Amino acid sequence: MPAGTVMTSTVKASTVKTGTVKTGTVTTGTVNAAKGTADTAAPPTPSDLAERLWTAVIGRDEPAAMALATAAADAGADGETLLLDVVAAVQRRVGHEWAANRIGVAEEHAATAIIDRVVTVLAHRPTPPPSRTRGNVTVACVDGEWHSLPARLLAETLTGRGWRVDFLGAHTPTPHLIAHVHQSNPAAALLSASLPTHLPTAHQAVTAVQSLGIPVMVGGAAFGTDGRYARLLGADAWAPDARGAADRLARGITARHAERRHEIDDLPHLADQEYTFVKSNRTTLVRRCLAALDERGPDTRAYSAAQRERTAEDLAHIVDFLATALYVDEADLFTSFIGWTRDILTARNVPAAGLRLGLDILTEQLRDFPRALGFIRVAIDTLPTAPAHSGPGTA
Repeated sequence: MPAGTVMTSTVKASTVKTGTVKTGTVTTGTVNAAKGTADTAAPPTPSDLAERLWTAVIGRDEPAAMALATAAADAGADGETLLLDVVAAVQRRVGHEWAANRIGVAEEHAATAIIDRVVTVLAHRPTPPPSRTRGNVTVACVDGEWHSLPARLLAETLTGRGWRVDFLGAHTPTPHLIAHVHQSNPAAALLSASLPTHLPTAHQAVTAVQSLGIPVMVGGAAFGTDGRYARLLGADAWAPDARGAADRLARGITARHAERRHEIDDLPHLADQEYTFVKSNRTTLVRRCLAALDERGPDTRAYSAAQRERTAEDLAHIVDFLATALYVDEADLFTSFIGWTRDILTARNVPAAGLRLGLDILTEQLRDFPRALGFIRVAIDTLPTAPAHSGPGTA
């Protein structure tokens, strides 16, 4: 579990060569007055536009990105297509490039900021009125979730289809969400979460909104590619993407739970208190793991203050994902995170053996918790064997 390489540190990006995007290339055909014939050149496909937008975004050329989006809209490109097949595709590519260590954290943030402004430009362009006017809905990210772009794209998609949308943005505290839906009485509340560690908070929000008699649809990577965690937490509906959510909402969603219920009603395994212990002892577990790493070899003891801080952050992420896996009782959630972490380390030329050592130490701290031990051991089996004196930060 090498220092600062899992989630929090800035890594050196590989050089990305960029070009200039010429907005004049986005057209649906022009008339050649001299010859009196129409230019039959095909309009650019969403993939073409996504590639051009990527070039502008990764080159930090905001004017070019704005001009490209505006020209495509002026040429008659469908707004929903631009948002979901062009803008969203570029944002996914930004994430993939960071994971592969081809861009750094700063480049990722700069690209995301430009993409966010492109969405704003497209959202405020005049569009034909929707074919029908629908009811009002609330769209929000759950408490603690700062990745707001998926929810925003959903909000814009629903607006384009005739819904009146209250978009509450990122990190909406559950009490404020409840106050809003109580006042506005929407046809449905649509909640977004990207990181699985927000599933317990999402569960609280789902049950609280449902207790008001308002149906809840959830979406985002946190709920699994097949929606398994949406079903587990008792959501009324799940959709894999913005189009799916809009289509599902159009068919109508019925609130299945009108009574206030507790988390343990949906998740009886929480009675063993393993989730509660790991979650409440997060700081202690991280501190003890760091101390054990110091005892296993010279590497950790030689760390700078910054390296130790990042190592602690990496350990905290591991504990958080373990706690979440215990919450939903799914070893695969934890194993998938460890596999993702291994790939992140490999892309940065950091041996993954140190990650295994960290997990070995964590098993020693949780020897009295059988579910936690089982999850960790499954994850350990996916990693290379740790050599002697291998530890975080050895790369």
